[in-house]
Amino acid sequence: MQNKPVALVTGANKGIGLQIAKDLTAQGFTVLVGSRNLDQGTTAARSVGPDARALQLDVTSKASIAAAEGRIREEFGRLDVLVNNAGISHAGKPGRSLHEVVASGRPSIASIEEVRAVFETNVFGVFVVTQTMLPLLREAPAARIVNVSSAVGSLTMNSDPSNPYRSVFGAVYSPSKTALNAITLAFALELETTNIKVNAVCPGFTATDLNNFEGTQTVEEAAREPVRLALLGANAPTGGFSGASGPLPW
Repeated sequence: MQNKPVALVTGANKGIGLQIAKDLTAQGFTVLVGSRNLDQGTTAARSVGPDARALQLDVTSKASIAAAEGRIREEFGRLDVLVNNAGISHAGKPGRSLHEVVASGRPSIASIEEVRAVFETNVFGVFVVTQTMLPLLREAPAARIVNVSSAVGSLTMNSDPSNPYRSVFGAVYSPSKTALNAITLAFALELETTNIKVNAVCPGFTATDLNNFEGTQTVEEAAREPVRLALLGANAPTGGFSGASGPLPW
């Protein structure tokens, strides 16, 4: 047990998740660096600083999620912030260019195995992690859940013929973020009378291994809106979807 607020960031051993972990420690949190590989998580936690601790967490494994919940309960007794950041853009050969990933995700040729694998991490993983951590979040005085989504999952934006990026909307990654947005809203609606706020965020097109480092933003820029949502005050909204420029349409 401790007085400092506690945050869990999934997929925090690299990229945007690692930067979110760094920014939350700067805001006075003890941050649990969630990582499938504990050694990588330990290395990442060292780079964050003394207020970070590695936590083995594979969001596709119920046993791993349950073990992580048990450790948090034993060591802290509550969870103030959950950032569901872990995600994958595809399940094919590593190192594929963004163009190749987009091309292979066209609905006419997309692999159902790849669709299932991406949904397993991006949707079902978030669902199970959130559901499992919810009792710990209820123990916090004002908990926040932030789901890292993407504007490419916005049905409103991608149904607009003037959107220059609508051709990217395929059958794999984009629909997984659409589904994630729906899960976000479902949790927000159930919890809107509680002290827990649930929001989705688009960090922007960021240079990470998710897109083979073809993104145009830095991780520092990408982490700002997720961290802002993690720090929302009591009168702030819940059940929203936003990016750096403000609210985004579902």
